[in-house]
Amino acid sequence: MIVVWSDSAIDDIQEIHDYFCSTANLKVANKIIDNIVDKSILLENNPRIGQIEELLEYKQTEIRYLVESNYKIVYWIEENNVIIATVFDCRQDPKKLKNLNL
Repeated sequence: MIVVWSDSAIDDIQEIHDYFCSTANLKVANKIIDNIVDKSILLENNPRIGQIEELLEYKQTEIRYLVESNYKIVYWIEENNVIIATVFDCRQDPKKLKNLNL
């Protein structure tokens, strides 16, 4: 499987990085992003490792997620690709996930 990051997920990663650069420092920001990316690499060999996202069960596509620290890596499987849809901060209202555009 090939892990593909959507534009939205890339934007999420950039926002997380920018936030931690401004509130902590570059080293902390890089470590958080590295951990998220490292976790997503697990999907190459184990795409169904994540749990099904119950808040998105109404979608036609089976949406799954992995948790890394305070973040959900939300994804779906499409042929030989794992598409990362978003990186969601779990400290937010979970109902915001329902607004995910897929």
